[in-house]
Amino acid sequence: MKETQRISKLLDQLYHGPSWIEVNILSVIQEITAKQAATKVLQNCNSIWEIINHLISWREEILQRVQGNIKESPADNYFRPIMDSSETAWTTTLQKLEQSQRDWLELLASFDPDILEKSYPSGRFTYYELFHGIIQHDAYHLGQIVLLAKQHH
Repeated sequence: MKETQRISKLLDQLYHGPSWIEVNILSVIQEITAKQAATKVLQNCNSIWEIINHLISWREEILQRVQGNIKESPADNYFRPIMDSSETAWTTTLQKLEQSQRDWLELLASFDPDILEKSYPSGRFTYYELFHGIIQHDAYHLGQIVLLAKQHH
C-alpha cells in the first residue's frame, strides 16, 4: 500500500469511521440540528457550526496550498459568526464538508507519494506533515464538537 493510500484511509476513517478513536465526524454531526449547531452552549467558545465552517475553510486552504496557491491566513482563523442558522443553511454546510472530504480523497488518490517528504511551496512543512496535520486538526476539533454536542442532550 502506498503511503498516500494510508493517509487517505486515516482521513476517511476519521470522517466516516470506523476510526481508532471510536468516534467519527459524520456520525457526530448527523445527530446535530441547525439550532444545536448554531447555539453557543459555553461562554467564549465557538458554536459547533462555527467549528465546522473552520474545518471546511482549513481543509480548502490546505488543498489550495498543496496546489501552489499560498496566501496569508486570515486574522479570524476562519472562525466567523453564523449569519443564517436555518436547517437549509446547515444542510448546505454539511454538504460543503462532505465535498471537502471528497476533494481530499481525490487529491490523495492522485498525489505522487515520492514527493511526500518535499516541502510544499512555502517551505514550512513537507506535504506529509500537511496531510497528517489536517487529520490532526480534524480530530482536535471533533473532540470539541463531541463535548459541545453533549451539552444538548
